[in-house]
Amino acid sequence: MELGKKICELRRENGITQEELAGEPGVTAAAVSKWEKGNTLPDVLMVCALADYFGVTTDALLGRARELKPLVVI
Repeated sequence: MELGKKICELRRENGITQEELAGEPGVTAAAVSKWEKGNTLPDVLMVCALADYFGVTTDALLGRARELKPLVVI
């Protein structure tokens, strides 16, 4: 799932408007709209703030569902 779609999904599941979400990290509702439409992406610090806001991991927010295998260093 794309990041913007995930943000939109989490926002709607929690009954939050774009304006309410925008107020928490201090961005505009237009920025949230652009993220959700896939026109722009939040920066990495904003991704962390959004994950904290929604109570999910950054991996979940970014759609990383696969299990990672441990790196073997020889």
